[in-house]
Amino acid sequence: MSSAYQQAGIKEGEDVTGEGKYGREFALTMPSAASRKLASGWLWLGIASLLGAGLFAILLVLARTPYIQDIFPWVDFFRTALVVHVDLSVLLWFLAFAGVLWSLNASSKFIGFGWLALVLAASGAAMIVLSPFVGVGKPLMSNYVPVLQSPFFFSGLIVFGTGIAVLVLRSLIAVPSADLWQGGEGSIRIGFYAASISTLIALAAFGWSYIMIPHSLDSTTQYYDLLFWGGGHVLQFTYSLLMLAGWLWLANACGAKIPLTPRVASIFLVLGLLPALYVPIIYLSFVGVKGDYMGNYMEQFTQLMKVGGSFAPVPLGLAVIYGIMVGGRTAAANPQRAALLSSMFLFAIGGGISLMIKDSNTIITAHYHGTGGAISLAFMGLTFHLLPRLGYREPDLKWATLQPYVYGAGQLLHIVGLLWSGGYGVQRKVAGAAQELHGFAQTAGMGLMGIGGLIAVVGGIMFLVVVFKAMRWPVQQRL
Repeated sequence: MSSAYQQAGIKEGEDVTGEGKYGREFALTMPSAASRKLASGWLWLGIASLLGAGLFAILLVLARTPYIQDIFPWVDFFRTALVVHVDLSVLLWFLAFAGVLWSLNASSKFIGFGWLALVLAASGAAMIVLSPFVGVGKPLMSNYVPVLQSPFFFSGLIVFGTGIAVLVLRSLIAVPSADLWQGGEGSIRIGFYAASISTLIALAAFGWSYIMIPHSLDSTTQYYDLLFWGGGHVLQFTYSLLMLAGWLWLANACGAKIPLTPRVASIFLVLGLLPALYVPIIYLSFVGVKGDYMGNYMEQFTQLMKVGGSFAPVPLGLAVIYGIMVGGRTAAANPQRAALLSSMFLFAIGGGISLMIKDSNTIITAHYHGTGGAISLAFMGLTFHLLPRLGYREPDLKWATLQPYVYGAGQLLHIVGLLWSGGYGVQRKVAGAAQELHGFAQTAGMGLMGIGGLIAVVGGIMFLVVVFKAMRWPVQQRL
């Protein structure tokens, strides 16, 4: 047994649920050393993606700073940096952390394909980061996956996507033994497995959209909006499923007494997958259809998200809240508790805002900052929880507990500012004079948005510092 496991009080392969092998506690048994090492590799990729996103955020500021902005040779470096920043902070970070969870959920079978997936994903991520400096292309702020119109960027995106496809396929076939699917642990695994299925559907949706969309629209923002619209929506179900299973795991770590049997919890998680299973019906309904049908295609995915997005989060969220209220707590679980509470609060805010969306203004931005921030917070909390279980040091208790509240408070202010501004008609995806801020109310709203964004950035930096300090070297190498 490794020193890290000794420090965390965990035996390799032991039941970590605390109520017997088939108890109601929601936690995973740690897998083999090979699977933990692979999970660590995906965690490093996720942390590197966040670090890269932070560096490009700095470039975003420099690109809008007088005199300094003249140093950059690109005509529109601000949007170029924004494309890479968004892809790193959302797409690459979320899917890399999904790789952590799927590696822990899988057996050690086909471990070579797991490493192949990681190498491909890391190579694609590196190409995306280097693309502004290698093959400058026109930045297009398409929904879900903003792009640079350069062969190098698209090559990196394809290589990264191929790595994710290999990762998902392995996660579906490297199934753990049957005794690890019992009790609360089985519910967590079902949630992770359902997320793998929804990701496979998302990848198929990207390909289906490519075949279906008229290529006469190529090289336009509209084309890439349509290309990534279907699969992008389905990926939101993937992220939600991973977050919900993560909520159960974090709640268990906090000592919460969740009033659900594992069977009921599993049913709720499966409900979270059901909307993704409807996706082929949407595509098949447009086979052979001529004329302007794209608006209807996009509307169907929007409604699918609005209706299906609450199937699992509402009942599971209420159960977790109740469990936290009646359960105990320990100081060691404070980081997990802070991340869990902040994640649930932001997700509720983001979900509620979705009901207010009518036009293409900053209310939409407020919505996805709420849900996206909630997913990030859940992944951050799981990172703190998993560090000693992957062979690293325990995170600093004080700073790891404070970090989710700082990040969550910043995101909340950011969201409120966007919601306020959207109510006054401020449009999304614009900056500077194009925002047309007339009057105190609009200006104040966007000012609040900016202050909140800066606080959230501080919270993100805190997360990176805490994690880097814990991951500088494995525990066993220090003893």
